[in-house]
Amino acid sequence: MADPKGFLKVTERETPKRRPVPVRLMDWKEVYEQGDGETLRRQAGRCMDCGIPFCHQGCPLGNLIPEWNDLTWRGEGRQAIERLHTTNNFPEFTGRLCPAPCESSCVLGINQPAVTIKQVEVSIIDQAWQSGWVQPQPPSRLTGKTVAVVGSGPAGLAAAQQLTRAGHTVAVYERDDRIGGLLRYGIPDFKMEKRHLDQRLAQMTAEGTRFRAGVEIGKDIAWGELRKRYDAIVIATGATVPRDLPVPGRDLTGVHFAMDYLVQQNRAGAGEAVDNQITAEGKHVVVLGGGDTGADCIGTAHRQGAASVTNLAIGKQPPSERPDHEPWPMTPHLFEVSSAHEEGGAREYLVSTVEFLPNEAGEVRAVRVAETEFVDGRRVPKAGTEHEIPADLVLLALGFTGAEQDALREQIEVPFTGRGDVARDAKYATDQAGVFAAGDAGRGQSLIVWAIAEGRAAAAEVDAYLEGASRLPKPVAPTDRAISL
Repeated sequence: MADPKGFLKVTERETPKRRPVPVRLMDWKEVYEQGDGETLRRQAGRCMDCGIPFCHQGCPLGNLIPEWNDLTWRGEGRQAIERLHTTNNFPEFTGRLCPAPCESSCVLGINQPAVTIKQVEVSIIDQAWQSGWVQPQPPSRLTGKTVAVVGSGPAGLAAAQQLTRAGHTVAVYERDDRIGGLLRYGIPDFKMEKRHLDQRLAQMTAEGTRFRAGVEIGKDIAWGELRKRYDAIVIATGATVPRDLPVPGRDLTGVHFAMDYLVQQNRAGAGEAVDNQITAEGKHVVVLGGGDTGADCIGTAHRQGAASVTNLAIGKQPPSERPDHEPWPMTPHLFEVSSAHEEGGAREYLVSTVEFLPNEAGEVRAVRVAETEFVDGRRVPKAGTEHEIPADLVLLALGFTGAEQDALREQIEVPFTGRGDVARDAKYATDQAGVFAAGDAGRGQSLIVWAIAEGRAAAAEVDAYLEGASRLPKPVAPTDRAISL
């Protein structure tokens, strides 16, 4: 185990420093400074090597956290990445983007700040890439079976890598012009620079995975045609239908879905020319929605030079400490200050949007809002509390309502649930033979760690379907939304 007395000797939780706000707002690079090796070792040594490691349960992938904490504390980086890769295909993604439910389940967190699991994880994989320890793992034999993975986000990439390594011939289809899904165009560079994605895609290409960018299944190739070409299909298209806000003024110029805004900036950041780009430069920006996507919009608006940024949430402000109704080891809903929030702007809670107000040119000039009150369990605007907030740009970051359905329903009759998710059974299989669903397409909008876990689990089921039995590992944690048929 790690230092047996580490959690007694080191009670302070130390995380990497963020670059100064005025400095990081001048570029799109990641916000964190390079960590200190001794600090990392000291923090890894706080792991208690619990008899029952609840962090395993907190992580959908079942990451072997105490083991690689111990190896990090001992300075065994190469062994640490081997243990980490045993359960997680892409720790460089989760170590930067996952909200770390494992840390909420850390036993040390009962009476001390939890172990910095997420930081140890990302440090292990960064060292591994820098040291040349991450190499392609092509299969030793080919099965002759073919699989199409539709969607190149974390779920699709995880399924593709697992199935390729099992010896199947895998092609990943992506309708965008470059591979990566939301990892490519939805996540700002200040959270994860795209070089991390590119180096992993290079590894997968060397292993034999084939990538087909710029091909929209259902349009360029019919879903029925895809079924004829391949022995199995994995639907990993994500939950991409945005939740709208049907209030007066919604059609005004300057009111946009958050993802449209973020995608354009990611394209511009990659050096592309973006016609009529939505930009926050010099504008009063209002972001509706208090989640991660909203925070991404806030950080992007600051870097584009917004005159002001206001973040509105309809619900109550979460507590700063774990509430009684979410005891350890549950994942509590807490008030968080992300790097984007730290950079400025106002955050307001219990605010209901009533109307978007126009100027003479038909552009949004303000948002009319009111206090939120609860009536019969519903959140409604409180009469008499209306007021205006100046806004030249409004970004709707209200979440997503499910997967895109039309082509799947019409072309191969894939069923959907009332939630808008692809209906599947406990083996991730739809009622169409050989067609499986993984990630947000099947479970709804969720965490990146769940996407990778589902990609791995679905790959094992596809392998079993093709070969009669699977040699691929499954995640330890239960996939609680797998059964939905």
